[in-house]
Amino acid sequence: MCPLPPCWPCCCLLLLFSLGSQGALGTPRATPEQVHLSYPGEPGTMTVTWTTWVPTRSEVQFGLQLSGPLPLRTQGTSSLFVDGGILKRKFYIHRVTLRRLLPGVQYVYRCGSAQGWSRRFCFRTLKNGPHWSPHLAVFGDLGADNPKALPRLRRDIQQGMYNAVLHVGDFAYNMDEDNGRVGDKFMRLIEPVAASLPYMTCPGNHEERYNFSNYKARFSMPGNTEGLWYSWDLGPAHIISFSTEVYFFLHYGYHLVERQFRWLENDLQKANQNRAIRPWIITMGHRPMYCSNADLDDCTRHESKVRKGLFGRLYGLEDLFYRYGVDLQLWAHEHSYERLWPIYNYQVFNGSQAMPYTNPRAPVHIITGSAGCEERLTPFAIFPRPWSAVRVKEYGYTRLHILNGTHVHIQQVSDDQDGKIVDDIWMVRPLLNRTTYL
Repeated sequence: MCPLPPCWPCCCLLLLFSLGSQGALGTPRATPEQVHLSYPGEPGTMTVTWTTWVPTRSEVQFGLQLSGPLPLRTQGTSSLFVDGGILKRKFYIHRVTLRRLLPGVQYVYRCGSAQGWSRRFCFRTLKNGPHWSPHLAVFGDLGADNPKALPRLRRDIQQGMYNAVLHVGDFAYNMDEDNGRVGDKFMRLIEPVAASLPYMTCPGNHEERYNFSNYKARFSMPGNTEGLWYSWDLGPAHIISFSTEVYFFLHYGYHLVERQFRWLENDLQKANQNRAIRPWIITMGHRPMYCSNADLDDCTRHESKVRKGLFGRLYGLEDLFYRYGVDLQLWAHEHSYERLWPIYNYQVFNGSQAMPYTNPRAPVHIITGSAGCEERLTPFAIFPRPWSAVRVKEYGYTRLHILNGTHVHIQQVSDDQDGKIVDDIWMVRPLLNRTTYL
């Protein structure tokens, strides 16, 4: 056996730093990877985001034909990302926004540069205006290990079942781990899904490290708040994504709580003024206001921070969402599925005993955090709460069909039961009844 040289610890450290900067052994890669899409919020657009390990040009070539040349080209930008871990791994995030796309049309594209191109992907553009029926896949808490729902989601998307994905926080577990390599693994894992339709996100508690830097860098959401909060229109709905995490990681600044709250209030005011065009207001945030799980999370506490605000009185979201008539609130964080009766301040406000979700008098809450991660499923408390309608401790995800301005269809798919629908409801609100709950 050859003796190790006296400087072998330094050599090993240098090798680790080299591996960290390149992502793997050998020459740093210029070929795009971790390709994914997002919707910038402007009709006729789509943003393509990807990663390389060396600086390259950022270009997307696209067209309408599955084979042959791709005649259209758009340039974009790239930015250096330095992971906060000890190795300070470096890679480049590329963003290109395609514009003037035809609504509801399938495009073929590849991204990269002369130094390397991705394979070809397909996506279908979102339709314009409020008069169509979007289909969404909704879930949170999907990890790089134990991603139970992902194979079925991939099959669903390959069959063209959805127009967009809503990932309600917690990615990879965790994107920063192993000097960002877990984030790389996760982004590669979701590429077959996320490169085919808009993959819309909000931050969860597992994205917190280094001030949410991996989340902010890897995803390209609308607006100018680095994806922490934003809104967009989709068919007959106005969808609002926000950060519950500003209430918990206060060392990044109390001002973020107030800034987001003021933004939410302003956005909700505008959404209510636009109810005649887009009647549904839907929110997505990671940590729920209510849950009946057997743990000590915020949603199990009577005066939760998300619901009542800081110190139980500052910038609480339940009163805000109730005041502006939010119809549906999507949550995750708990690794289970739970549907609540229409609820405000612990009181049930069903539309009627026979049809609780027809003209409900308070928001409907759906918790969908069972897509699969290394932390497994979360048990429920033995006795359900009076405001809890359905509880499912199985891996799965949610289908959300915004049929029109009066009807929304919600289904829960169980992966444990081979795709069986284990919850199925319709929300119905007549257009003439489009007012706030107050």
